[in-house]
Amino acid sequence: MITMPLTCSDILKQQTSRHSPAATAQDSRPSGILPGGETSQVTAPFEPLDPGIVNEAIPAFFIGRNRDGFWLARDVKGKSGGIFLFESSALSFARRHARPRGCATIFPSERFELDLENRGNALVAPLGRLLRLAAHARRRMAALIGMTKRPGAD
Repeated sequence: MITMPLTCSDILKQQTSRHSPAATAQDSRPSGILPGGETSQVTAPFEPLDPGIVNEAIPAFFIGRNRDGFWLARDVKGKSGGIFLFESSALSFARRHARPRGCATIFPSERFELDLENRGNALVAPLGRLLRLAAHARRRMAALIGMTKRPGAD
């Protein structure tokens, strides 16, 4: 398993300008859905791999999480990719698309979004939108409850 940061200085600037330091630290957590319905807007560029790390003849896949916490698998060359509920499903997708030779897997430290047609679980993308909608409704309801509560009426 190879873990490497995606190289783009603009990503860190964009991330820090959109989030507080606490939210930025939460975004970099390796697993789970972001707390409080927060979303990470980082879209990492996919650049060719260093030939000293992975030979071009070996298929390679990025395996990581998106802003909703779902697992992604994306071919380094941009030929195929998918969104999945489980890490094991993303890894199976990569192995299946690299048959019979196998593949290298790269786990970027940043979250990224799938920039290809989803060839993974068709229900996951709509589920992500529903999770964001539910988080928005929860925040709105909490704000309404906070507005109607009278001081000292606990």
